[in-house]
Amino acid sequence: MNTLFQTIFYQPILNLLVFLYNTFGDLGLAIIFLTLIVKIILFPLSKKSIKSQKSLQDLQPKIDELKIKHKDDKQAQSVALMALYKENKVNPFSSCLPLIIQLPFFFAIFRVFKDGFAQNHLELLYPFVNNPEIINTITFGFLDLSEKNVILAVLAGLAQFWQGKMMHVKKPEIKTDGSKDENMLSVMNKQMLYVMPVVTIFIGLSFPAGLTLYWFLTTLFTVGQQKLVFSKNKSSIKILK
Repeated sequence: MNTLFQTIFYQPILNLLVFLYNTFGDLGLAIIFLTLIVKIILFPLSKKSIKSQKSLQDLQPKIDELKIKHKDDKQAQSVALMALYKENKVNPFSSCLPLIIQLPFFFAIFRVFKDGFAQNHLELLYPFVNNPEIINTITFGFLDLSEKNVILAVLAGLAQFWQGKMMHVKKPEIKTDGSKDENMLSVMNKQMLYVMPVVTIFIGLSFPAGLTLYWFLTTLFTVGQQKLVFSKNKSSIKILK
């Protein structure tokens, strides 16, 4: 399994990063273009995931109403929810599958930044990719990507907050006997909007700056993809109207 992972994911990404490093002569620029290329390749999956997440967010008020309405009958609740999903052509699991498929790519990139620049790993380069022997981790003349960086960790956290904020939907207040439970759920969801950026910063502080830079750029490009998908959806709605 490890050999298969190395051949399909790890080795191609390592070679692409080194190729970009040889081309631009700067590891920071190589990471920027690597992130862009990976996001373009995975865009069909990301687009599907973003649309599914947005659809579920938009349906959340109706989902909450059904949960309250059938809070004492789980079977009726499930039937009502499935009918709602079918009516709106939403698959509640379709937003998870693309993310699961992307995990091997993320893990491979993590491995590349973690130990890919060691000499024994550079031996995995393809014959047509020049071995630079030594990777200069200083980028833009001042930033050492092999060391931890607080600023990049904070930027990654802020980008995470921006991404989450775009997906956050303010739900109307529901006055029912079960509204207390739904309000608690709403508070928890809002807390997660702030907790995830803090977790991102905490994890980013434990990573080399190169990996934190990749994380920051990935989130930033994801925000751009979300804006693109949302704008296309709005255009489609206007045309239908």
